[in-house]
Amino acid sequence: MKSIPDPNGSKQAASFLALSGIADPKEMAEQVMLPGGAKGYSTFLGYYTLAATAKAGYYDEALDTLRTYWGKMLELGATTFWEDFNMDWAENAYGIDSLPVEGKDDIHGDFGGYCYVKLRHSLCHGWSSGPVAYLTEEVLGVKFVYPGGKMITVDPHLSDLTFAEGEVPTAFGPIHVRHEVGEDGKIKTDLTLPEGVTLV
Repeated sequence: MKSIPDPNGSKQAASFLALSGIADPKEMAEQVMLPGGAKGYSTFLGYYTLAATAKAGYYDEALDTLRTYWGKMLELGATTFWEDFNMDWAENAYGIDSLPVEGKDDIHGDFGGYCYVKLRHSLCHGWSSGPVAYLTEEVLGVKFVYPGGKMITVDPHLSDLTFAEGEVPTAFGPIHVRHEVGEDGKIKTDLTLPEGVTLV
């Protein structure tokens, strides 16, 4: 019987254990990643937690957490992906798009952790853009099975959405995909593939 490292309550560590196959994704999700919802999420490792939650079959929960965590940043004025964010900071904070509010916290100037304390964390950080990849791979359901997008699979997980639409760049041009839930509850997909890309 193999020994599984203890993720010590870290959603990120549990995600890596689940994605690597060291630990059972469902166990990691139920024991570590789902409790507390968006609390304990990391901006720049959020993709892996979302992906591991989906790997465990908890697509609805992953989308809810995405809405809660990154949605809170949007509520606070984000127009880009922040380098650092903690749900607890938002409890009494005004947004970055507001003038200071007496009695409230400055979401950017009053918080931060590690080397990101106070005004040191970036409010435009590409490494934190995990929701883009997650929405592409799990909600739109487009995954590359060959480098550059030459071969793809499409397996959407819309959760409570009635439709999803987007474009996915490839070396051959963009893939356009739209999914819509019909009255019968089934998903109808319209897919436009550039020449050189095959659906498998």
